[in-house]
Amino acid sequence: MKDIPWFNRPWTKMSRNGIESLDDAELLALVFIQGTKKLNALELANTVLNKHNFHKLEEVATDELTKISGDKVKSFQLKAVAEICKRYTKLQNKGFKRTIDSAKDVYNFFKVDLKNKQKEHLYALLLDAKNKIIKEDLVSVGTLTQSFAHPREVFKEAIKKSANSIILVHNHPSGDHNPSKEDLSLTKKMQLAGKTLGILVTDHIIIGKDNYWSFQEAKNK
Repeated sequence: MKDIPWFNRPWTKMSRNGIESLDDAELLALVFIQGTKKLNALELANTVLNKHNFHKLEEVATDELTKISGDKVKSFQLKAVAEICKRYTKLQNKGFKRTIDSAKDVYNFFKVDLKNKQKEHLYALLLDAKNKIIKEDLVSVGTLTQSFAHPREVFKEAIKKSANSIILVHNHPSGDHNPSKEDLSLTKKMQLAGKTLGILVTDHIIIGKDNYWSFQEAKNK
């Protein structure tokens, strides 16, 4: 940074004009604080952003980020930024809500985590008698187009945690939130198993790119 006049350095600009005055690279340079032997913090930030903008950092493997930045610690900092952004977005979308009152609440809880996954992830959201979240349990990770689940995996944690009910949640990597025949079949199969165990399956939510589908909402239409 020594070659940049002090009045144009990111921290000086921030002090003078506020954080909104900084561009993306300057913001990232503040996170790095220091550069590497070859690049100062601002040059390093520009190098990273030329390869992957902020919204792509979550998807990039740590090893690849290390190759780009030339420093493993910097790659950890980048992944931390991506995770902070994701968690902040989740909070902004009311993902912090711990009581489930609607399918939209479930969508808001999971969409940040699931909408960009490249494989199907099936979760059981465990609820108590007042619909408060006990736990989000990852049941299975499937292929690009299909998740695999058996009742023993779906209800294992629910039995352990004495859940009153569960909501099934999974994503469609294609981005299409509409259910397949297999999704409908899975829902009915798990509802039958739940009745036997005394644990209600109250809904099945499918997360798409920008929307969701709810078994219960569709049933009530």
